[in-house]
Amino acid sequence: YGTTHSNPGYEASRNSSSKTQCTNYIYFKVFVLFLGPRPTTLSRGCAMVRHRAVLFVCLASVAANMYLLSRLKKPYDCAVPKRLGDVTLVMSTLVPVPTTQPVQGKQLASELVVFVGGCPRSGTTLARAMLDAHPDIRCGEETRILPRILSMASKMTQSSLEQRRLESGGVSEELLDRAIAAFMSEIIVGHGIPSKYLCNKDPLLLQHMKHIARMFPKAKFLLMIRDGRAVAHSIVSRNITISGVDSRNYLNAALFWNKVAQSMSEDCNNLPERCLIVFYEKLVSDPSTQMKEVLRFLDIPWHDNVLRHHEMIGLEVSLSKMEPSTNQVKKPVNTESLDTWRTIIPPAILERIWEECDMLKELGYPKDITKDITNSQPVT
Repeated sequence: YGTTHSNPGYEASRNSSSKTQCTNYIYFKVFVLFLGPRPTTLSRGCAMVRHRAVLFVCLASVAANMYLLSRLKKPYDCAVPKRLGDVTLVMSTLVPVPTTQPVQGKQLASELVVFVGGCPRSGTTLARAMLDAHPDIRCGEETRILPRILSMASKMTQSSLEQRRLESGGVSEELLDRAIAAFMSEIIVGHGIPSKYLCNKDPLLLQHMKHIARMFPKAKFLLMIRDGRAVAHSIVSRNITISGVDSRNYLNAALFWNKVAQSMSEDCNNLPERCLIVFYEKLVSDPSTQMKEVLRFLDIPWHDNVLRHHEMIGLEVSLSKMEPSTNQVKKPVNTESLDTWRTIIPPAILERIWEECDMLKELGYPKDITKDITNSQPVT
């Protein structure tokens, strides 16, 4: 598979046989691994362990290649890189050639990108579905990969040793930022349909708000805030899996909310022109007023579709079956989940949550569970 072809018709000419050739090559690798000669001296001890380790790595490589080949869209051509979604896939066993499609990575740095986030179970899916219903806005499902990439980059740059290693290898902070911004842009652009305005909703992505603001100078942020007691009840009652959180413990879940809310609201308040706090309780109680405020903040014209997102599912709004909130956002905006926690969480635990979660007071939530939360005045 060693020749690079620039002729556009070349790929079409090999449609019928190229996948077979690629697959046959992989079968050949398996044949060599299993039936090829094995050193007889590697019979025990460390030598045998090394031999098995190498064999395992080779088999894992073959399995990965076969899986990736099964995902390639027709036509199959071992001489031309393919695309999974809109991300170019270049396998080590294939010969790469320049793609004819432009890389999208550098475009979003100079454009408005909306990032929706907050503590999980705070209404982030509802907010993005309402934005998605707008004909000029596309958010799409959670990517899940973006928070992981930024977390990895954060850990590396926070370590002085890793920073020195990066710098000694010629990887400056500016270069790393450009690369991460290009990767994020490609994912945001490529995982959904084109639109005038693009947004992303990965709840915990806003833990990296300062970093994102640096990489995307025109980005704006919507921080969803919900009563920590309601968040804790939602996490426990629905057994939501969150790293480091005990989904069976109301207090543990509430403390997680407190930590996330404190960090994100602090970053949001430090970017007053670029970050807006949206309270879940107000959004579901008065969606029209809240969405008008959101669109004014984003400087995007109003459209009535944002108030009937449930009617736009499958049209403007795309939902993932893997996201816990999908079934809930299929309904019209409602207050069903607003105060269920009040009669479910034991009073003794509610008292401890109030004592240990300072952000409830900071954000203006009342201690008295009989008080109407929507009439309180949360700090904005």
